Amino acid sequence: MNEIDNTMALADTLSVKAYELGLEYAPKLALAIITLIIGLWIIKGISKLVTLSMKSSKVDPTLIPFMDSLVSWIFKVLLFISVASMVGIATTSFIAVLGAAGLAIGLALQGSLANFAGGVLIMIFKPYKVGDLIESQGHLGVVKEVQIFNTILIAPQSKQVIIPNGAVSNGSITNFTAEGKIRVDLTVGISYNADIDLAKSVLLDVLKANDKVMTEPAPFVGVTGMGDSSVDLAVRPHCHPTDYWPVFFEVNEAMKKALDKNNISIPFPQRDVHLIQSQITQS
Repeated sequence: MNEIDNTMALADTLSVKAYELGLEYAPKLALAIITLIIGLWIIKGISKLVTLSMKSSKVDPTLIPFMDSLVSWIFKVLLFISVASMVGIATTSFIAVLGAAGLAIGLALQGSLANFAGGVLIMIFKPYKVGDLIESQGHLGVVKEVQIFNTILIAPQSKQVIIPNGAVSNGSITNFTAEGKIRVDLTVGISYNADIDLAKSVLLDVLKANDKVMTEPAPFVGVTGMGDSSVDLAVRPHCHPTDYWPVFFEVNEAMKKALDKNNISIPFPQRDVHLIQSQITQS
């Protein structure tokens, strides 16, 4: 009987203690949950407000998603620390543990931190922006988005290329859009018997007739070399970067038609073979 009485007394004591703890912490826990839900909703609203304000202020489109993510994460970290404090967790100890964990995570994620630092450098120095045609790390494409850790390109084959910002910021970047124009390099071979001046005039007329070809810098046609079976002419029109491929294909087709119309032949590789017949005199 004594053991049963002791067990029942212990159960009653634990029940009372649990009830007291429930009365003490249940309101705090409920308030913390409500604060977390409302806080996340407010952070989402702040994030949208920041995005809208930057768009209305005509901020560089490259900066908008980056700042949106950065502001969102900063407020979320502060919210979680505040919620932990409301539950009763000592924030000083929590921050110390968070700092130690951050150091450990930082050592483990050095590459990600390098990408983050690269993203910050790209935001500050702006070697390119959304919509620019660039080449970096062996990839050519139009910048779709600059994120905290990565830059997203759309390659000419409509493929999405994701490049870490750390590699981009530490490597070479070719920006074809920065100057507002790009040169299309074409080469045409004409026969050695053709009139070079006439061929140059015909090709220049083709370039001037294309409305996508810029007048400044002026298009250029000149002899670039003597091939095995042709005189090679360099054709150099300038255009807007977004018109590169239309100009490339349109000018190639127009040049072939114009040369044919003016009876200027485009030779193909050929060889002249001379047979020498030797006579053998038999005695």
